[in-house]
Amino acid sequence: MSYQLPTNVADRPIVVLGAGTLGRRIALTHATRGGSVRLYDLSEKQLHEAKRFIDDQLPTLLETRGSGSPATIEYVTDLENAVRNAWYIVESIPEVPSLKIDVLGTVDTLAEPDAIIGTNSSSYASSELVAKVAHPERVLNTHYGQPPETRQLELMSDGHTDGRIFDLLKRELSAYGFVVAVAHVESVGFIVNRVWAAVKRESLAVVAQGVTTAEEFDNLWVAAGFGNTGIFRLIDQVGLDVALDIENHYLERFPHLPSDSRNLLEKYVQQGKLGVKSGEGFYSDYT
Repeated sequence: MSYQLPTNVADRPIVVLGAGTLGRRIALTHATRGGSVRLYDLSEKQLHEAKRFIDDQLPTLLETRGSGSPATIEYVTDLENAVRNAWYIVESIPEVPSLKIDVLGTVDTLAEPDAIIGTNSSSYASSELVAKVAHPERVLNTHYGQPPETRQLELMSDGHTDGRIFDLLKRELSAYGFVVAVAHVESVGFIVNRVWAAVKRESLAVVAQGVTTAEEFDNLWVAAGFGNTGIFRLIDQVGLDVALDIENHYLERFPHLPSDSRNLLEKYVQQGKLGVKSGEGFYSDYT
């Protein structure tokens, strides 16, 4: 039977799998137009922290946008209940391919036949993650930036994705404030992240080689007008372990790339300095 697009999307929940740094922010942004959002994680502690974050941030976000209404948000630890009747499911679990492959395969089995399944993977194409998916025509990359601060949302096919899904997601997800773009061919790193990876890699390299320090670099970066936040602050926010996984993947695909940036990240991760989530990364002033 051919794939049918989801209907009655306004009456069905959006589901985010993974309540970590990015997952809770994706859920937050999707909680601004009423309706229902479910946030799933195996860890009740992670869900509790995510709820506290969303409860704190949602009123300000709604006020900033000047319109919209809060969604009903459910926090669940059972995957089958999480995906029940959902029209759109996006996983935002750690960048471990074997884990993503297992989760996407399970979700494909449990979800409604018309549900769209996205992966927020920042470095792996969905074509690399569908080995256990029986219906790849409804799976794609739905790669978010770090909302709500970053509104980018890039879509990319797994090679089998039904083309109508892109039109539906561009229409529906743009309503949440995202700037949605489709990568027209498969690309490691997608669009913005592919360029960002090069900038990040060279930034790490000048610190790894002793040319400057993370703090000095960030001060120069902001002073030069490239952004309000330095690159090393941003890496701390995302997590040095996540950044290391991404850099390792790039080196697997492009072995000609220099490894200085990867080696610097690895040194910090081995010391347990993961950034904001561990209390210390390139900076140590996190509470």
